[in-house]
Amino acid sequence: MLVIEFVILLFLGSIVAGAIGSLVGLGGGLVVIPILTIFLGVDIHYAIGASIISVIATSSGAAATYVKDKMTNLRIGMFLELATTAGAVVGAAVAAYLNSTILEIIFASILLVSLIPLVRKIGEEIPPRQELKGIAKTLSLTGEYTERDGRTIKYNATNTKTGLTGMFAAGLLSGLLGIGSGTFKVISMDVAMKIPMKVSSTTSNFMIGVTAAASAGIYYLRGDIDPFIAAPVALGIVIGSLFGTRLLLRAKNAAVRKIFAVVLAISAIEMILLAVGFK
Repeated sequence: MLVIEFVILLFLGSIVAGAIGSLVGLGGGLVVIPILTIFLGVDIHYAIGASIISVIATSSGAAATYVKDKMTNLRIGMFLELATTAGAVVGAAVAAYLNSTILEIIFASILLVSLIPLVRKIGEEIPPRQELKGIAKTLSLTGEYTERDGRTIKYNATNTKTGLTGMFAAGLLSGLLGIGSGTFKVISMDVAMKIPMKVSSTTSNFMIGVTAAASAGIYYLRGDIDPFIAAPVALGIVIGSLFGTRLLLRAKNAAVRKIFAVVLAISAIEMILLAVGFK
């Protein structure tokens, strides 16, 4: 493949990844890593390095729009970020000692496990409002947003300890796999903390950049970030994220959750095939 063809495919694939990533709160890394490794033959360590940069780019591109539209819950995001940044540093330090096949298997396994709680509530539009108590009450982890039809949706966070545990795991996976760990962030907020899917997705987009930045320095010092790969990926991700944000603001919570599940399933299958040598 010619260099110019490689860059063009990389750029176009990143636009798609950015659109999907910003729509479902995954940061684009979950999509761009399979594109780089499976279709373009990039070593997974360099793919993870590029993904880390793309995650920061996605967060920057999408988060501003969501905050402006008051869809993102900044208070909840900053509270949960304490756990994800700690996990991200640990994950980035451990990643150097694992080979490509192990990383691919871990990646695929996490995606498949993540599908289970998601499928159980696949058609839910708005979760029942929970009682505000404990840490959530002390820190006022509550919020509201307005749907396109004019309805005001109010919600309270619950199960904060479970949410923090999930967020540490999310940070660990972010540092380990370079995916922004939006998967676990969204699931922790949507399934464990009973926060509406659209708020979970937008708050995840806000958080992933901070989580990725916590581990990016370690990947850079290790030489896993190749500017030739990372630059077109980051640019494509930013452009794609602008399209994704517009789609999410018009979509229903149940529709976003279904798209989220499909993306997870396809990515998991592709990475399993890669890990066992079928691709």
